[in-house]
Amino acid sequence: MRTRIKLLLGGGVAAAFFAATSAFLWPYVVPASTTDRACALDESRLGGFVDIPGGGFMMGVDPVFPEEGPPRKVLVSPFQLQAHEVTNSQFAAFVADTGYVTEAERNGGSARFSESDTPEVFLSWWSLDAGATWRTPDGAGSDLEGRALHPVVHVTLNDAKAYAEWAGGRIPTEVEWEYAASLGLFDPMDPESGVRAPDGGMRANIWTGFFPVFNSRRDGFDGTAPVGCFEPGLTGAYDMIGNVWEWTDTPFAQAVPRFTIKGGSYLCSEDYCRRYRAAARESLEVDFSTAHIGFRIVRSKEGTDEPG
Repeated sequence: MRTRIKLLLGGGVAAAFFAATSAFLWPYVVPASTTDRACALDESRLGGFVDIPGGGFMMGVDPVFPEEGPPRKVLVSPFQLQAHEVTNSQFAAFVADTGYVTEAERNGGSARFSESDTPEVFLSWWSLDAGATWRTPDGAGSDLEGRALHPVVHVTLNDAKAYAEWAGGRIPTEVEWEYAASLGLFDPMDPESGVRAPDGGMRANIWTGFFPVFNSRRDGFDGTAPVGCFEPGLTGAYDMIGNVWEWTDTPFAQAVPRFTIKGGSYLCSEDYCRRYRAAARESLEVDFSTAHIGFRIVRSKEGTDEPG
């Protein structure tokens, strides 16, 4: 469990920084919002796909962490990408139709992030909560009221694959995911253009402030946001950057049994993580889930059965 928790966010700031700042910043953390602004996609647009043309691109461009490089040319077949992360309402329809029970429900819960009185202690941010599931994202007693259009979380890669098969799609490969995210960048020369505009306006749901002691919620949210609250990228896809990490169907490394997640989440900040870039990558075991990892699905274009 400790090893899994240490992999959840990746990259970090020195503990000395937390110890020095938490005492005076922690009391001023903005409390969790009880309602989200009305900004989600219209329900009639849920489940839509955007066409991603085939082509070549440089994968791993402008690496920040060692696991992101080196840059290399990759060719990708055309495919269709769901325009948004799979929502609670979509996952609920799958469960209602199939009776599927997620691994968190079967195996004792999921990892949940919470504000801590000792933010300088890494493991105080995360806990394995037996009551945390996709139905109860904040633990026992919570529910999905008002969150139908939020991305589903507390789902493993195995859960995501089961949904994808039911929905007539599949989980994207890391190459496909990064290619689509790169095509969607507002400025191909700026790898962080998916998270903020030139004037500083927010284009994605991340942690704004000093992680983990102060979240200013400058982007409007302190947790997940309903899908579609931020402007879509140039491909028409929403939330490729931020909101929740997204599963891919690509092993992180051949020597370890973990799979790659992409895109960063609402817990990525400028002073911690910085994985809100197309090239950024992290990993997790296929049977483990957290409060900040979701997924979207893809479909191969007719005549291109193989993933890109």
